This record gives sequence, structure tokens and C-alpha cells, in this order.
Amino acid sequence: MVKFTRLALAVLTGLFATPTLAEEVPILKIYTYDSFAAEWGPGPGLKAGFEAICGGCIVEWVATDSSIGALRRVQLEGETTEADLIVGLDTAIAGEARATGLFADHSLDLAALTLPEPWTDAQFVPFDYAHFAFVYDTDSVTTPPKSFEELIALPADFKIVVQDPRSATPGLGLVLWIRAAYGDRAPEIWAGLKPHILTVTREWSESYNLFLEGEADMALSYSTSPAYHISAEGDDTIHAALFEEGHLAQTEVAGILKSSDKQELAREFLAYLASAEGQKVIPTTNWMFPVIDLGADLDPAFATLPQPARTLTLTDAEIEANSQAWIDEMLAAVQ
Repeated sequence: MVKFTRLALAVLTGLFATPTLAEEVPILKIYTYDSFAAEWGPGPGLKAGFEAICGGCIVEWVATDSSIGALRRVQLEGETTEADLIVGLDTAIAGEARATGLFADHSLDLAALTLPEPWTDAQFVPFDYAHFAFVYDTDSVTTPPKSFEELIALPADFKIVVQDPRSATPGLGLVLWIRAAYGDRAPEIWAGLKPHILTVTREWSESYNLFLEGEADMALSYSTSPAYHISAEGDDTIHAALFEEGHLAQTEVAGILKSSDKQELAREFLAYLASAEGQKVIPTTNWMFPVIDLGADLDPAFATLPQPARTLTLTDAEIEANSQAWIDEMLAAVQ
């Protein structure tokens, strides 16, 4: 009887344990910036799309104030971080992120990508891109400047709003853009821009709202920003000014953390992110160009956007070695 009871208890324990184990689904924890994870951002659509094909996993977004904030958090947490991936870093900080040694190789074939420059990065997978640009409203600015030097030559009451490079990705992008275009003449360009800068805001949304409210003639943003106004608002008066010296492109990327115990699942997510199904989510939620040719699946608003004739570049090594000095140079010139 004792043996039977023990056997019966063992069987019952096994039966009741089985559902518990079945409920232990893998959770893929992804650090990103707040607007990416917001209900209007790409996060919800990508979560639903990947969960539908991953065989019972759960995607959990963890939002920080910026992509730089996401990287800093992982740096602080180190190998104890709960994050499996970071989504939303960009090429301006990819070199710094790579140098931490926290990221694993993705091992994906990305030959089908369509980007301004060929993609060869072993750690990071791109998922969208756009060029930094100043946007204006044709109702108030009929003849936009065609270069930084033309902008500088305008009357001092022509105002622009830009972002702080220490806290906002476009702000850092502008610092790199001017350096890529003008090299050692960058301080001269910043000095010329100073009278035109209405304010330097902490985040992009603050300065863009000032522009939309008519407080400034132009705002630092992206070449794709007009697509939002065309598609979501039916407004075709917002345009990006194209500069003759060329524009710097921002490519957003995602990477797997070496400390993750879900390496294969994380890799599957990156493959999905760069696939046609994942890319369909991006344009009308993050308002950037996809990294593959979506053909008829791309919102028609993007097809109307003029593109820069020249894409400027800086190497990871140049950015990593000089970005702080270039930021200090900008702040000294405009304050």
C-alpha cells in the first residue's frame, strides 16, 4: 500500500506539473526607446507579428528615454542585464556600442538590403533609415536655403530649432553632418548658425512642435518627416530642404546581447525585423524608409519624397575618436 501510494503521488505530481511547464514560454526582452514601444510606434505591430510565428514566445519591450539611454542602461547592467536585444541604436553610436564587447554576431545574410551604402556590420542589423534634414512649411517659406552657407546668409530673423547632441539622436546627427560636410570649417559654420538658432531643445519632439506652432522657420528632423504629414494628415506643405553639400544618413540598428540565454530566438527576431513582413510595419509607424524594397507595400507618400543627391559618411573610428570634441565644439559656438 505504501509503495502504491508513493507511485500514485508521483504520477499525480507529474500530471499536475506538466501544464505548469507548458506555460513557461520564452520571453524575449528588448530594450528600445520610448516612441518605438509606444502604441503608435512600430513596437506593438512587430510584437504581434513575431509572436504569431515564433511558436509561443512573448516579446516584452522595455522603453527608455532614448536609444542612447538604452545603451547606457545595458552598460550599467553589464552581463547581469535581463535584455536579450537592443532595438533602436543608430550608426552614430554603433561603434561605441560595439566597443563595449556586449554584442554578439548576428550571423544573418543581409545581401538583399537596399541602403544608401552597402551593409557589412557583423553585430548590428539595420531596420530603417533616413537622411537628417531641415524641414519647412511652404506656406511660410517659399524659397528654402540650398546649403548651410545659404542658411547662414539669410536675415537673422530666419530661425531654426535644433536638438541637444547629448540627449537627442538628431542633435548628434547634425554635429556629425556638419563635420562630414565641412571638416575643420565646422566651427565657422556653427558660429554662422548661432544667430539663427531659436533654441536647442533636449528632444526632437520639443523642437518639432515649436516648428509646427510657427515659432521657427525650419526644424532639424529627417528627409522622411513629410511622409507623415502627407499620409496621416493629407498635408503636403511640409518639405525637407535638400542641401548641395549632401546629407548624412541615420540608419537604425538592432543587436543581440552576448549575455542573453535566448540567442537563437533573438536571431530569429532580427531575421523577422529585416524581412518583408517586419519591414511593412516600419514606414508608417516610425516614419523612416525600410531597408528592403517593399514595392507596392510601401506607403505612396514615401514615393513622393525627393532624396539627397549625395550621402555623406563618417567611419565608426572617426565618430568614436572625435564625437565628444565635436559636441563640445558645437556647444561652445552656440551658447
